[in-house]
Amino acid sequence: MSKPTMLSYILQEQETLTAALNAYPQNIDQAIAEMDLKADQWLVLGTGSSINAAKSAKYYMEKTAQIKLMIEEPYNFTHYEKIDPNLQVALGISQSGQSTSTIDALAKITNHHDVHTMAVTSIADSEITQVTTSTLDILSGRERVGYVTVGFSATVLALMLLGLRVGVKKGILSAEEEKQELAEFFQLTAKFGPAINKSVAFFETFRDDFKDAPRFMSIAYGPAVGTAKEMETKFSETIRVPSQGIELEAFMHGPYLEMNADYRLFFIDTPAKAEIIEKAGLLKAYEQKHTSHVFTISLRSDQSDDPYTLALGECVDEFKSPYLAIIPFQVFCWYISKEKGIDITQRIFTDFSQAVKSKTTVQDYV
Repeated sequence: MSKPTMLSYILQEQETLTAALNAYPQNIDQAIAEMDLKADQWLVLGTGSSINAAKSAKYYMEKTAQIKLMIEEPYNFTHYEKIDPNLQVALGISQSGQSTSTIDALAKITNHHDVHTMAVTSIADSEITQVTTSTLDILSGRERVGYVTVGFSATVLALMLLGLRVGVKKGILSAEEEKQELAEFFQLTAKFGPAINKSVAFFETFRDDFKDAPRFMSIAYGPAVGTAKEMETKFSETIRVPSQGIELEAFMHGPYLEMNADYRLFFIDTPAKAEIIEKAGLLKAYEQKHTSHVFTISLRSDQSDDPYTLALGECVDEFKSPYLAIIPFQVFCWYISKEKGIDITQRIFTDFSQAVKSKTTVQDYV
């Protein structure tokens, strides 16, 4: 790869994540080797795509490892939050390993009381690993572009596999159940290539619709809220029009009043309780009366007669759905930005991290 791009990283996700699954559980076991497996009060610190990944993996981790997982923005945590004296495990997510706010938050915890701290990163010898008890390598390698894609998916997968392995070690899940969970992750990963192709075709169908969009919003529930928030992050970074990802019920308490005929609205349709799916359906039907630009990303079906629905295939486990659901939004970022005349291969604001001290060093992006 002479000069990698956001698209080239998207296209290598299936291969990279399959390799990460094949490496299981070595990197996980290294990360938890000195951790008290009885610890059930966990905290995750991260910002941007890191916190979106944590939100995507949260419910799967809580289910499999039987833990309570809190998620906090590190800067606010450092300067305003009180540390729970019962906190036992703290994860700091930083793909580059150079996020100053996350490193500072971990230092605050370490200075408070004895907590097992874990760096979740793609760079196993980066700065964040110097201040933590252990390191979880997400196995995606250094991503040389500023709009992380494979690293986001690798973080979601690594966190989910961490929850799985802890559950097995604690005796919550049997070896046979672990094997079945892994088989489902392999099956989902095998859908990445087809999902990319379907997403490209979907973009081509609605090329002009997406190009002319003045505003994007995605609505989700449960684990897929993390997907919606990552859509918000990525669309803002690349397409550079107002974009928002929001939870289903939260949308109904105010933001719905913003709706107009020019809105481009994505519903993320994942397996859930019947009452949740019904409520999402009612909202979708209502909004279709007010804008013709309503799209659905579905992980509940292999195909759809509705041309406005992108069906990625059935994901039986709702808690795993964010792992695959992000793919269309990553693909759309690349193609819509190009259609709008934005060349995201050309870096902008190259002095930003240095000026605001958000990273420990200037980022080595192409």
